[in-house]
Amino acid sequence: MSELVPPLALVALVGVAVLLYARRNRVESPFHDEEMDQRGQGGLSTPGLRHFFAWLVRPLWRGLARLGFPPDVLTTLSLAIALGAAAAVAAGRFALGGWLLLGSGLLDFLDGRVARAENVATRRGAVLDSVLDRYVESAFLIGLCWYYRGHWPLAAGLLALSGSLLVPYVRARGEALHVRVDNVGRMQRTERVLLLGFGTALSPAVDHWVEMRHGFIAHPLTVAALVVLALTSHLSAAQRMRRVLHELDERADRGDLARPLKSIAANAAATVVDFGVASALYFWFGLLGYAATAAGCAVGGLVSFTLSRAWAFDATHEPAHRQLDRYVFVSAVTLALNAGGVAVLSLLGPPFVVAWLIARAVVFGCFSYPAQRDFVFVVAPRPRPRSSLPERGFSANAPR
Repeated sequence: MSELVPPLALVALVGVAVLLYARRNRVESPFHDEEMDQRGQGGLSTPGLRHFFAWLVRPLWRGLARLGFPPDVLTTLSLAIALGAAAAVAAGRFALGGWLLLGSGLLDFLDGRVARAENVATRRGAVLDSVLDRYVESAFLIGLCWYYRGHWPLAAGLLALSGSLLVPYVRARGEALHVRVDNVGRMQRTERVLLLGFGTALSPAVDHWVEMRHGFIAHPLTVAALVVLALTSHLSAAQRMRRVLHELDERADRGDLARPLKSIAANAAATVVDFGVASALYFWFGLLGYAATAAGCAVGGLVSFTLSRAWAFDATHEPAHRQLDRYVFVSAVTLALNAGGVAVLSLLGPPFVVAWLIARAVVFGCFSYPAQRDFVFVVAPRPRPRSSLPERGFSANAPR
């Protein structure tokens, strides 16, 4: 029951703080923190929660600033505590590891505030803070992966690790090219730390209320947090990458979501026709299996080509026979990739249907669709105005 003490104490502390904050806003003007407004609309937290948190921790960074405490020491201390958190979860001490991660995240918030309050914010400090933030998240996720080694949550942990690294990387690449994406994506650093921290810290307490069956994976709350982080972090990275590519692409309509959806629909319709023709020829007309399959593929391919050319990509400006030659080539490569993908995935032992769906999705996103868009059904480029991108980079004194 000792795992219940920290969360209950936190609930009591936050409850008292909420009452004091509400009373303060009634007596005085509502509290407002300008730096929280600069964060924009990204993330999961609301402006009200951000201002409340800034008010709650304001005495901490103000006290450290009055003492003249070096902000870089807070940054490196954040890493040290995170390494302790990683060691704790690797050893199965989830409550300790989760609370340590939350403490590390608090220090990461304080270091920037202290630096700006002391007027010592530098580019060196910003680089140190950004790099060590990646080490903090990576160390904790590696600790969780070590604990779950040999079990399926290891895959979720590895996906969460790669996604957590990609989200800030895409932002850095975008800002280097003068495209700002900090407001894009809901799973930002604050949300990632809170999800992992509370999901791990509260997991042992939740275990007391969950009927654990024989063979059930340990700490299901943490596993759920890993799965959510694995999915949402990659989604956030993809959203940011789409924004960067859309802003930098000379074709203004290339990032349109309707086109890939139409392409999926065209291929799905072709698959249905393929199956229907092959089945009819085999069952009703007694055609041999390989002949019925070949005929179905030919008809399905013709349907896919026609729908893609006239509807999905609207590429009727070029003669059809030229596009058909390229389409046959791309379809042959697609067939080989799908077959190879299923063969490789089968080595991992999933059901055939699962391997087939995964292979089809990967090949479509990485080859079939971009090849059809940029090779088979080439869309005439429409240059974007140069004024749509800022001419100068961001300030060197950006928040740490």
